[in-house]
Amino acid sequence: MTEDARDERRPAGGLEASVMAALWAADGPLTPGQVQAGLGADLARTTVTTILSRLHDKGVVERQRRGRGFVYFPVQEVQDAHGLTARRMHTELDRDSDRETVLARFVAQLNPDDERILRDLLESDG
Repeated sequence: MTEDARDERRPAGGLEASVMAALWAADGPLTPGQVQAGLGADLARTTVTTILSRLHDKGVVERQRRGRGFVYFPVQEVQDAHGLTARRMHTELDRDSDRETVLARFVAQLNPDDERILRDLLESDG
């Protein structure tokens, strides 16, 4: 299958987002089979296991041994889509050694509404 055909089937990160949504909706840790059943998609369990392993490698989910396999759950900082986005922003920031320049350019590119929100957040006590 060509890269173009894969891109037409699902957006980049779409499967990861679906898996995270299943984990967020759960009352507790899930096995890959439970995630697969929750997705209701035509995905092989091995595909779901691969996605969960990649999310674990990225530090987005934790896993615990249960029997011969693992159960997975979101890390504390990533309890919803907003937490995941914030985690991704931190990951990108950590990839560059010149944090000051990266942050300065990020702030310079904010629209006025986002700049106001950021300013308010930085000035608040919480």
